[in-house]
Amino acid sequence: MGRGLPHGRPRAGSQGGTLTPEQAAGFIRANTALIAPPHVPEIVLFLADEAHALWHRTEEELEEIGLPPPFWAFAWAGGQGLARHVLDNPPLVAGKRVLDFAAGSGLVAVAAMKAGAAHVLAADIDPFCTAAVRLNAGANGVAIDFTADDLVGSAGDWDVVLAGDVFYDKAFAERLLPWFRTLRTRGADILVGDPGRAYLPKSGLERLATYEVPVTRALEDSEVKRTTVWRLEQQAF
Repeated sequence: MGRGLPHGRPRAGSQGGTLTPEQAAGFIRANTALIAPPHVPEIVLFLADEAHALWHRTEEELEEIGLPPPFWAFAWAGGQGLARHVLDNPPLVAGKRVLDFAAGSGLVAVAAMKAGAAHVLAADIDPFCTAAVRLNAGANGVAIDFTADDLVGSAGDWDVVLAGDVFYDKAFAERLLPWFRTLRTRGADILVGDPGRAYLPKSGLERLATYEVPVTRALEDSEVKRTTVWRLEQQAF
């Protein structure tokens, strides 16, 4: 995706640099504010309120120590749409074991817990996300477990996998699809929030809902993104 502003949900994270949880939490508190995403006002997150300025400033700072840009500091369209759908349809997750994959800020994980999930694991390999998810869970009064492991290909026991904005990169999509197919075959319900990312599968998806999601023009080249929540069909791909 390169440097500069990303026009699409970024990669799930890249390893690099050395960062303690305390340093990450301090950086997040210093560079964000508690904000309710416009499409999910029931939830508050530590987000950047000046997207363009924060993006360039923090990206430069983080690049110096070999860490990825601050994708966790923004509520991306796919995540907002997916979180909205989960909150409006609690039976999708109520009483179930849920994975929020490529969790970023943890928005979808928070929504799942608020909708009554029995347990939620948020996963993202970005080293900032451990702190971001913990801070955001605390701000919303929910308990969320977190892993920084790359789970692609792993055999989990989740009932539901939630994934927002994951089909932004060809190579990453090619890794995800076989894994999602395997999890679906084992019985997991896989829901994807996507605002038209380039590598969303062209078949094997059931449309559940479509939303008009307000977003940051500096990041998305638009003020509103039409975002669809999809379910992977049993015989997907």
